[in-house]
Amino acid sequence: MTTAVLFLLLFGCMIIGIPVAISLGLSSIVTILLFSDDSLASIALKMFENVSEHYTLLAIPFFILSSAFLSTGGVARRIIRFATDVVGHIRGGLAMASVLACMLFAAVSGSSPATVAAIGSICIAGMVQSGYPKQMAAGVICNAGTLGILIPPSIVMLVYAAATEVSAARMFMAGFIPGIMIGVFLMIAIYILARVKGLPAQPWSGFREVWSAGLAALGGLMLIVIVLGSIYGGIASPTEAAAVSAVYAYLVAVFGYRDIGPLKREPWRKGDEPMAAAAVRNIGAMLLALPRSLADPDVRHVIMDAAKVSIMLLFIIANAMIFAHVLTTERIPHAIAETIVAWGLPAWGFLIIVNLLLLAAGNFMEPSAILLIMAPILFPIAVQLGIDPIHLGIIMVVNMEIGMLTPPVGLNLFVAAGITGESLLWATRAALPWLMILLLSLIIITYVPQVSLFLPELIDRLRGFG
Repeated sequence: MTTAVLFLLLFGCMIIGIPVAISLGLSSIVTILLFSDDSLASIALKMFENVSEHYTLLAIPFFILSSAFLSTGGVARRIIRFATDVVGHIRGGLAMASVLACMLFAAVSGSSPATVAAIGSICIAGMVQSGYPKQMAAGVICNAGTLGILIPPSIVMLVYAAATEVSAARMFMAGFIPGIMIGVFLMIAIYILARVKGLPAQPWSGFREVWSAGLAALGGLMLIVIVLGSIYGGIASPTEAAAVSAVYAYLVAVFGYRDIGPLKREPWRKGDEPMAAAAVRNIGAMLLALPRSLADPDVRHVIMDAAKVSIMLLFIIANAMIFAHVLTTERIPHAIAETIVAWGLPAWGFLIIVNLLLLAAGNFMEPSAILLIMAPILFPIAVQLGIDPIHLGIIMVVNMEIGMLTPPVGLNLFVAAGITGESLLWATRAALPWLMILLLSLIIITYVPQVSLFLPELIDRLRGFG
């Protein structure tokens, strides 16, 4: 009876258009009030504790702030220049460079829609001007942009880690090889299509230009080394690394590249001023501008946008944690697990059900909400069937990638439609052919666990030897 009321209220609220976060909280609160002795005050306290007790969740607003600074500044433009210089000379190289740029930007942003917006706003127009079909350009960016939640650091992985209490660092490690594999698959498909359709190649820019572009992009790419190096090296936790990434992204955007903030219109050098004198003057200017930068309209706008996204996501998480609390209290996941184990369903059969369930949910819900609802249910079943929790997490994240490309709630489709000025239906048609590559990758990741587990297990062994 309790289970029926809980899920009927949840899906009923969602069907009539109530936002997912409020649907989760409302259905949970009504169920608690009807079938439990808890008071409203205790529910409010539980919501606060759910968010505050999960130390890993503190990383989310920091990574969102870091992504906001890097998306607003010129990091994306410099990464695109570097990627184009590296692979642009291959036939279809501009589209391949867009995929490589999405992979690199994913590693510094942790967000799929942010990756599509930052890279797509530049690359789609560039590909069209170079003779690529507009639909192909949008489809490639839509699909490559999904790597923002698979290549670490990933906000969605942090949500899964908080919901299941697995290691966020191990989740990050597990996402590397699948993310690179999907990127390579997309590049291979682009190369084959370019050969068939005779798509253009850019002239080889030379090693000097590649080196120059690499140095220009280094400020943003160093974030990958700082964040992931500190986590895997045991120097910092994911939350501590996220805090460092936010400060670093702020310094790079405001004082390094100076794309935003009080110094963006000031020249680095004045006339024939010697380089050493210019360096001293610039350092002094940075120190003097540091207090002013926090009051700068551009910087304040970035911080406010990041705060809005963080509050929205944490509100969803808080309500989903209440929902998970009701599930656990009523032992619903354990009952489902015992039923499936009693059926004698093998692990591979269970994974088929997981994929079908998540692919269907991805059409209607936001990734973080799906993870927070489904992870507490699927996690105990997977453990009983001998499925590694990290492997399950990567499977769920890849399903969330595909969900970002399926209407009516495909976030990447909305971003691509906004960039191109086309309809949502047009963006869906553009993304559909490339979606087959993600589905093939999902099958490989689901049934070849070592694609996800090889790197975490290797690093564990290396630490053991140390």
